[in-house]
Amino acid sequence: MSFIDFSSRPPLPQFMPTGAAHLSNYRRVYAGSESLVRKDVGDEALDDYLATYDRLGATTVVLKARDLESTFGFKISNEDVAAFCQAHGPRFIGFAGVDPHKGMTAVREFEHAIVELGLKGLNIQGFEHKLAANDKRLYPLYAKCVELNVPVNVHCGINFSTATEANFGHPAALDEVLMHFPELRVCASPPGWPWINELLAVAWRHPNLWIGVVSVRPKLLNLPNSGYEPLLQYGKSVLKSRILFGSGYPMMPVDRSLEELKALPLGDEVRERWLYANAQEFLTGAIRP
Repeated sequence: MSFIDFSSRPPLPQFMPTGAAHLSNYRRVYAGSESLVRKDVGDEALDDYLATYDRLGATTVVLKARDLESTFGFKISNEDVAAFCQAHGPRFIGFAGVDPHKGMTAVREFEHAIVELGLKGLNIQGFEHKLAANDKRLYPLYAKCVELNVPVNVHCGINFSTATEANFGHPAALDEVLMHFPELRVCASPPGWPWINELLAVAWRHPNLWIGVVSVRPKLLNLPNSGYEPLLQYGKSVLKSRILFGSGYPMMPVDRSLEELKALPLGDEVRERWLYANAQEFLTGAIRP
C-alpha cells in the first residue's frame, strides 16, 4: 500500500538540532523510540534512510525547515531542505520555515522559498516561535499561503520543551485562524494531545483543517485511557478524510509507525485515506469527490 510520510528528517548534519538546548527534554521523553533508530549521521546513514523509503514504498516524504533565530538561535534552512529535495526527488518535498518575528522579511523569504526554491508549503512551530497559532504576526504568512495556494503545517498539542509554554500549541487558537482564512489548508500536527477533543471540534467546524498523526505511536489511538481514543472514533467516521500520517523520524522509527497505523481497526478505505489520499489532497488541494 502506498503511503505519504508527512514528517521526516534525513540523517545529515544540516538537519540535526545540534545546539538546540531548548529541545533537550525531548531526548528524555522520546528515549525509547529514538533508541530504535540509527544514531549516526552521514552518507552511510543516508543510504539506509533512502533505502527504507524504497523498501516501504513511500510515494512522498515531507521535510520541514525551521527558522528560530529570534527565539532559540537555531535554523534548518530552506536552502538545505530544497537542495536535498532536488538531489533525491521527486519523492522528497519540502516545507519552508521562516521566522515570523522578522516581519516582512519573513514573508519575502517564504515567497522566495516557494517560487524560487520549489518548496511546497510552510511550517509553523509555534512553541519554538513562542507564538500561538492565532498570533497576528503569523497572519501575513497565512495570507501569503493562500495567495501562493500552498498549505501550512502548524505544531499542535503539548510540547516537551521546558524553555517555552505548552499552551502555545492549544488547538483553540486554530479556530480563529480558520475563521479568518477559510481558503487556507492547515494541518495540525502532532494531533493535539492533551486537547484531542478540542482539536476534533475545530476540525469538525472547519473543512480546511487536517490532523496529522505525527511523532506519536499510532497504537495509542486504540489503547484505552491513552487520551488518543477519540481520534480513532472520529477519524474513521466524520473526519475520515482529514487524518494523515507522519512518522516523525528520527524521533520514531518509520517501519514501526507504519505497521502500527496499518494495524488500527480502520477498514481498507479509511486506512488508504489516512496513509495516502488525505495527505495528497492536503498537499495539492485536489479534493476527491
